[in-house]
Amino acid sequence: MNNVLITGGTGFIGRHLIPDLLADDWRVEVLTRDATKAREVLPASAVPIESLADATPPKVLINLAGENLGAGRWTEARKREMRESRLSITRDLVAFIAACETKPEVLISGSAVGFYGARGGDVLDESEPAGDEFQSQLCADWEAEAVRARDEHGVRVCLIRTGIVLGAGEGALAQMITPFKFGLGGHFGTGRQYMPWIHIRDEVGAIRFLMRETACEGPYNLTAPNPVTNRVFTDTLASVLHRPSFAWMPAPALKLVVGEMAHLLLTGQRAVPRGLEAAGYSFEYSELEAALKDLLGH
Repeated sequence: MNNVLITGGTGFIGRHLIPDLLADDWRVEVLTRDATKAREVLPASAVPIESLADATPPKVLINLAGENLGAGRWTEARKREMRESRLSITRDLVAFIAACETKPEVLISGSAVGFYGARGGDVLDESEPAGDEFQSQLCADWEAEAVRARDEHGVRVCLIRTGIVLGAGEGALAQMITPFKFGLGGHFGTGRQYMPWIHIRDEVGAIRFLMRETACEGPYNLTAPNPVTNRVFTDTLASVLHRPSFAWMPAPALKLVVGEMAHLLLTGQRAVPRGLEAAGYSFEYSELEAALKDLLGH
């Protein structure tokens, strides 16, 4: 049986990816800080482990770990935690690879479209450089640690620059829906900032695609082919929910509520999945309205 080792497997993406792998007869080990709690959210046949010393040498290694950027205000202490949580686990994984007699065939390592920074309406494919903001440098340094698996140990490395992952009842979409249910939905700031979204099934599908396509390596934008502005996103969401979308949160008010993290919500990236499409991946959901209708049961 093929073995896959996943970090961050109890998170939103991992909880959707793992059942897909198990259904395809993969043996799944999940590196976690608390195996008892992990068993409460993982499928019974997944194997939680608390140390890389207990890991079976994997055919595939998937790194999804990292402190959630959207889970709280960006204090200096929290920014250090977000940075260290990503870099330290990736360093540990590269050291684990070094110790494996049989190396993994591929390391798929998380990143985000925040890599590009605030670029307005510029169309951003994987050839674009990193921005100079906190989240951009975080992503760039995170990716650099993962690439060491290729440079030092000859392992194929795919860097997944994920956008806003849409799922039913969880993730970013669940947070967005709440004000619309009370008739208070609307856009942030000017509403002209782009939202590079992706349906959770395409997120999982793209990861599985990169696992099996041995010619794929380097960075890939995991975003739907048609990013939309914040105003279009909120108007489409309102339409699908049959709710109004007339509210508006000015930029200063958003910054007051969430602090420095507001920068992410007010700038966005017009990222497109040129790498995935060139490699032959076919998106199940390319248009936002169809994705929202599927997820919200409309």
